[in-house]
Amino acid sequence: MSETPLKSSPLHDRHQALHAKLAEFGGWNMPLSYPDGTLAEHRACRSGSAVFDVSHLGTVRVEGPGALGRLQAAFTNDLTKIQPGRAQYTHLLAEDGSVSDDIIVWWVAEQRFDVMPNASNTSGVLAALGADSVGDDTIADVTSTRAVLAVQGPEARSVLASVLPEAADVGRFRVCTVTTEALGAPAVEVTVAGTGYTGEDGVEIALPTDRAAALWDALIAAGVTPAGLAARDTLRLEAGLPLHGSELGPGITTLNARLGWVVAWDKPVGFPGRDALVAQRASGPTPLLWGLLTETRRPPRSGQQVLLDGTVVGHVSSGNFSPALGVGIALAFLDSTVGPGAKVTIDQRGTEVPATVVKPPFLS
Repeated sequence: MSETPLKSSPLHDRHQALHAKLAEFGGWNMPLSYPDGTLAEHRACRSGSAVFDVSHLGTVRVEGPGALGRLQAAFTNDLTKIQPGRAQYTHLLAEDGSVSDDIIVWWVAEQRFDVMPNASNTSGVLAALGADSVGDDTIADVTSTRAVLAVQGPEARSVLASVLPEAADVGRFRVCTVTTEALGAPAVEVTVAGTGYTGEDGVEIALPTDRAAALWDALIAAGVTPAGLAARDTLRLEAGLPLHGSELGPGITTLNARLGWVVAWDKPVGFPGRDALVAQRASGPTPLLWGLLTETRRPPRSGQQVLLDGTVVGHVSSGNFSPALGVGIALAFLDSTVGPGAKVTIDQRGTEVPATVVKPPFLS
């Protein structure tokens, strides 16, 4: 039996032209880094602007009079806390409370929602939301019809103002759909959300696949640095943002990840996994996710044990070198008896490296 071929971004040719190092991620062949390297890309995002091709993320479009109720019954957060034109972070749970996926919902219009799952979880989100068409509601995977570019950094909006002015003013966790001729004629519809995964200001732009190259070329020409998934990972780690498959996934609940704020406990409609979370909240969740700040440049790695006075109290879920801080940092699941300020060590291949337990993010 042959393996399923990797999907490619609509910008695959652009990445090849820039001599990007490509790697498999969630079933996609995506840029890991460009010739200047991950550190340069990371620093460009922290000090200027960077563009990430995140077309591997899914888009499940839910439309119709029952769309809101369908999402309310599937996800942990409460969409009635926001309104059309905004975005919300939420979780999809298994019945045992484990996080099947963490998701951003773009509430595009009164009866239209663009649900943005992680790359490999689109089919699971589709299954959780129901059939392709139910009554007057439609549910469709539209991932292949669009590209998504994330423009991030303190100078992201000023650059966008010269390239795609309609996108520059979309506020944090706001969503706006605009029709523009900035990417060529005829005019096309572009959806912009004030979201991202770097800890920096910026937006994510969903646009038709045939206009993605025009936007990419314009951004690069304006001086935006192309950045790959490796820099995206070090940036999100400094920002203390969880990664599905590391800080979220089978056996890890929303409460283990200390993300209880995404659970609408009093929402009138239930959701899968709610009873398990209620029971865990009553008994006290353990382990809990915290940050580890080391004193050396040596990067912690996933799976390494964390010790307190010689006793194992947890393990690293994600770790790397922090370009901004100049030391190794990590996210780690620790026994509930261990909290911020504790002095621990990380077993890095037989060497116990001192670290301090901190509350993420690592950068303000």
